[in-house]
Amino acid sequence: MYNSFSAVLPTFNASLHTMSQLWQARFFTTVNHLRDLPSTQVPEIAFAGRSNAGKSTAINILCNQKKLAFASKTPGRTQHINYFSIGGAHVGQHRKDETKVEEIRAMLVDLPGYGYAEVSGSAKLHWQELLGDYVRRREQLAALVMIIDARRPFTELDIQMVEWFAPTGKPLHCILSKADKLNRNEATNALRQARTFLGSYVDADGKPFPFTAQLFSALKRIGLDEANDRILELAGLNDEELDPTDAPDVPSDEGDQAPA
Repeated sequence: MYNSFSAVLPTFNASLHTMSQLWQARFFTTVNHLRDLPSTQVPEIAFAGRSNAGKSTAINILCNQKKLAFASKTPGRTQHINYFSIGGAHVGQHRKDETKVEEIRAMLVDLPGYGYAEVSGSAKLHWQELLGDYVRRREQLAALVMIIDARRPFTELDIQMVEWFAPTGKPLHCILSKADKLNRNEATNALRQARTFLGSYVDADGKPFPFTAQLFSALKRIGLDEANDRILELAGLNDEELDPTDAPDVPSDEGDQAPA
């Protein structure tokens, strides 16, 4: 039966053809309160999404590392903001050389997953304050990348995140994850609906905000090039090839099931 997702949507490249600067990502710090955010002045690209949307998996695939972003076995338990630096050190996580803060070019920021039902009310309130204040007030935040399950687009909590972020006027890129689980018509409709929803946000002059969307699958490696290029653009980075000797190990195809 001819129902291969990659076959019916050939425009979404299966893999990165060259090594990306995102492969340089390495753990920098973790914080639980806004007062502890790093004082670095480089662009920050934040990743947000519901628990189980595949956020950690997407980050790891894009950075070509197996365990860069932590996917908790219990969704919703990761309550901290995790920073990963781009530049200032060798690529691989296993390298022990010290990160040179003055040479860091950008930060990837992994925000806590939200929306897990079994989390206590106090924890939910903490996350709400942490996430809302960060996306609204962080000056270094250059753009927000939202990871949304393509099968369940824009839940109430996803919309709340967009509502918090939209007044900043900064770019938002929506990655519709697990798109391989949709057939051709479903995938087309999901992308159209996402773009229509995002396009409804306009400024005081009626000009649409710089919001974009794409289909993505970590399992089938669909949309990697598009996501990589967009993130590098948002971070103000030029995608230069890296020294192959500095490249980390390629992650195994562990699927797109890891909670975020």
